[in-house]
Amino acid sequence: MAKQRQVRVEQKSALAAMTQLETRSDDELLAETRYRAAAQAILGARASERYDAQAAREHFRKAIAAARPQERMQLRRMAEASLALAERRPDDLKAAVEKLGQEAPSSRQLFVLRLMGLIAPAQGASRLMRARGVLIIFAIVVVLLALGFGIAELVLLPFGGGSIAGGIGLGIVIVIVALAVLAFVGKRKQAAAREKARAARAG
Repeated sequence: MAKQRQVRVEQKSALAAMTQLETRSDDELLAETRYRAAAQAILGARASERYDAQAAREHFRKAIAAARPQERMQLRRMAEASLALAERRPDDLKAAVEKLGQEAPSSRQLFVLRLMGLIAPAQGASRLMRARGVLIIFAIVVVLLALGFGIAELVLLPFGGGSIAGGIGLGIVIVIVALAVLAFVGKRKQAAAREKARAARAG
């Protein structure tokens, strides 16, 4: 009886093992055999964070195939959320996260994901959607350079103003610095979001 109880505990702890497996590298997760379902689910979640929908779908397919029947529903819900993220579908992501019993992404996060869907469409998107993404990127660059030039002119105004070339050069520097700061803040927020997701899975 004690042996059967131990087997049941081990079987039930397959998804709970995700917390322990989170710190392992991709190669270590691929080699995992005891908790294969959990390892493949983590690999699927990581692929979705890279917006690689094809890899995420394949990892979750393997995870569901390796899981026990009572674990498959939870894994399917995780797959839905991960694929919605990878394919940049903010509305589906919000619904899938809520099904998991977790706090839905903020409106700002969903807006960023929607914007990313316009700029960098998911794999398999039509040429028209990709062309639209290129045009949006070009428009954003033009707007950022115009803003940078305007700020540079305001900075140089107390010093008697500057040439157009000087204003453009300083504007480019301002834009680069602003983008670097935004990228740094964005990475920190992403890291915090990953930690929150790990804590939610552990709970």
